[in-house]
Amino acid sequence: MYILVIAVILSLTIASPVLAESRQEATLQLTLKEAIKMALENNHRIRSAALHAQSSQYSADIAASGYYPNLYFEESVNASNSPTQTFMMKLDQGRFSQNDFIINNLNNPSNWYNFKTALTFRQPIYDPALFPARDLATRNADKSRQGHEATQQDTAFQVFVHYLENLRAVAQLKAVEQAMQDASESLRLARVRKTEGLGLLSDELRARTYLATIEQQLITARNNITIARMKMAMVVAAKDDVLIEVSEQIKPIEVTCSEELTKTALLERRDLQQYRTEIEKGDALTRQARNAYLPSLDMIASYQMNSKQTPFGSDNDAWLAGLSLKWQLFDGFRRGNESNRAIASRLAAAEELSGKIREVKFQVRESCLRREEALKHLEVANNSQQGAGESARLISRRFENSLATMAEMLDAQTALNQARSALVDAEANLNLSGGRIYYTSGVFLKEIMK
Repeated sequence: MYILVIAVILSLTIASPVLAESRQEATLQLTLKEAIKMALENNHRIRSAALHAQSSQYSADIAASGYYPNLYFEESVNASNSPTQTFMMKLDQGRFSQNDFIINNLNNPSNWYNFKTALTFRQPIYDPALFPARDLATRNADKSRQGHEATQQDTAFQVFVHYLENLRAVAQLKAVEQAMQDASESLRLARVRKTEGLGLLSDELRARTYLATIEQQLITARNNITIARMKMAMVVAAKDDVLIEVSEQIKPIEVTCSEELTKTALLERRDLQQYRTEIEKGDALTRQARNAYLPSLDMIASYQMNSKQTPFGSDNDAWLAGLSLKWQLFDGFRRGNESNRAIASRLAAAEELSGKIREVKFQVRESCLRREEALKHLEVANNSQQGAGESARLISRRFENSLATMAEMLDAQTALNQARSALVDAEANLNLSGGRIYYTSGVFLKEIMK
């Protein structure tokens, strides 16, 4: 028994690396446009917004159906010995006779049955509530469609941001790997100098500690790449256990900041369009509340067959045609309050639009300022990286000639590593600032997919 248990444990231990290997994620390389296209097709938020837009369009179609006629078919059966009911049944069936006028027969009729077959037609001729109701449903459909387009813009920009994060993570890994090489070289120099009797044990220990620090940064950098790929896979809604790997560098977006950007944003931003649609909804609600004071007029027509014994039978038939006018004269001030509510809702939407317009103008201006800032940061980062590289090279030479300490050389390498990392961030932030200008202007998806 013990031998069997040990064999099972050994088999699981041997098989576990194979199972772990089989669970490794596959990678899919995508360009930026491919990633955005994949997200537009598969992202769950976009698909949900599309379905909401479709549902709202159906609601608009439902509201428009009020203009069409209604046609009803009815088949019913009734049984009664009520004097009034049996009297009407006999009349409808054409079975009323002279004996039915006898007082006893009128007051105490026998059980009677009636099968009624009816076809009824109703056509609205004038209904003041129909047009504003259809207009309101259409505005809701427009708002849902604009929400779908806004979700597409947001998701495309998210893909852009995550794509830059992937590129940043890869560049940071390369910078850390270069720092790893420099740290290894420093440790080698410290060991050589100690072997030749020119260096101290403390220099070797310090270089070894510095190398261990860079190794920790290397682990973090590799994890950052994996996490960035996982985030990208989540945004584009890739299959499970699939990581998205970037396959191209993004060129800096060339965009000129001017007043035209603000004008474009005021026209293209979907959130602004939604606020404008809210104002239109307020207008439709106001018309709906005011039209409720008006009468409605319908045309009605019906054809009816009645039978005592069989369904769909015809002992007698009849038809009816006419007009129906309805005018509600008093409703406890409900319509007045609804009108006031609609006006207040419209005014609230107008205030929200005014505030959003100011916010959009600020966002466009801010994104332009951030781009100017990113350009300056990139210039500074380039200069800093060049200066730190030259400084590290000179101090390394001085250390080899015993003119500098290990602490000075490691400080110079640390400054170089920081300059490399800052340069990577500056390049990524410059790309991000250009994309953000397009995003705040409401044209990101159109411009980036050219």
